Amino acid sequence: MPARPAVTEAELEAHLRGICFKTGPPRQIGVELEWLVHDARNPRCPVDPVRHREAAAALRTLPLRSALTFEPGGQLELSSLPATSLTACIEAVSADLALVRPAMRELGLGMAGHGHNPWHPPRRVLTDPRYATMEAYFDRWGAAGRSMMCGTASVQVCVDAGHEEPGPLGLGRRWRLAHLLGAVLVAAFANSPVSEGCPTGYRSTRQLVWSQMDPARTLAPPDGPDPRTAWVGYVLDAPVMCVRSDDGPWDAPEGLTFRDWVRTGAPRPPTREDLDYHVTTLFPPVRPRGHLELRMIDAQPGDGGWIVPLAVTAALFDDPEAAESAYRVVKPLAETAGTRPAPRNPLWRHATRGALTDPELHATALACFTIAQEALPRLGASAEVTGAVARFAERYVARGRCPADDLLEGAYTDGEPAPATPPPRPAGAAPPTGLPAATDAAYEDELTPGKDSQ
Repeated sequence: MPARPAVTEAELEAHLRGICFKTGPPRQIGVELEWLVHDARNPRCPVDPVRHREAAAALRTLPLRSALTFEPGGQLELSSLPATSLTACIEAVSADLALVRPAMRELGLGMAGHGHNPWHPPRRVLTDPRYATMEAYFDRWGAAGRSMMCGTASVQVCVDAGHEEPGPLGLGRRWRLAHLLGAVLVAAFANSPVSEGCPTGYRSTRQLVWSQMDPARTLAPPDGPDPRTAWVGYVLDAPVMCVRSDDGPWDAPEGLTFRDWVRTGAPRPPTREDLDYHVTTLFPPVRPRGHLELRMIDAQPGDGGWIVPLAVTAALFDDPEAAESAYRVVKPLAETAGTRPAPRNPLWRHATRGALTDPELHATALACFTIAQEALPRLGASAEVTGAVARFAERYVARGRCPADDLLEGAYTDGEPAPATPPPRPAGAAPPTGLPAATDAAYEDELTPGKDSQ
């Protein structure tokens, strides 16, 4: 790596404060979409790494506006440019997908919207030093890390951080809204109940996987009045996953936090670029990158399934009236969440396992979808978009269901390849390969009243 000047702890703290929350009137929206890549004829047949490389080479010749990348397990990702409106974001990404899907079909490959791979155990196809180091790091906590890297897919919505001043669109309000509404979004859009053809007992297996990884880099920062201070401490006190090098392994000393690295200067003095890279290895449910990345939504089925979570989130964050109403609706959820950080608190656990079968989450989702439907016309959403949200609300939210219920019943009708109707998992059976061995007893223990503050 080229030599760069080392920096002090104070300089890094100032850098983080300057880049993590860029405040101002919310004007832009973005989305990052991931899909599981499968053989078009037989999704249960793993795709050879050579075919993944051929697909990457072919897709990179397309005139896409979105950034195209691949995740460690071969998942395809499109990341939109920041758009000045919900409509512009949807139109840009839809145009890119109209190029990507036919190109994939020509290669005999399909793109499936599942939050967690329902067919195969995790298998890494990318050999970059980043992912080799990440795999080795997460292996210390068991199988969940590999499952996350190689077997999960999401719809990630990006919204502006908001105003510096208090109010419905203020930074502090939006930060808290994101962590409470996040559980509602997990529940409403849960779409990963199956692994290796068997039900896991969770509507969002993807969210279960995230909750079982290194807590120092996957839990939410401490709640408090100043999100910047909380985030700066979270980043500097998180363990270093890798120390980049041009001519050797990227492994970092076990237990070394970034703050320790700055203070000791070993194994080499860190730079500002090292800090920026370190931030990309942190995976809390809401990650501030100037804007707010909402990372908790499962990938959705069908060609346009991603539009509904994008539209609902945009409406609840960027329309001032809807943002105020949504905050009032989700604020009581804080009592259920308790003092544990997401996603390991009871609120997020209920969303992960039962989704909208939980009465509190169901009632909150109903209210939030109503608020969003009323706000979308004010954001200039088309009749097609508002209609898609209304149909989703009628099909799922009104009935206390989520897309995961369709998959469990073998009822996908949107052209999405589904696994064979899964048999019940025998009591006491080991989890599928790549899933954390979280027993029902351990899960229930976390939900026991009075234990949320421990």
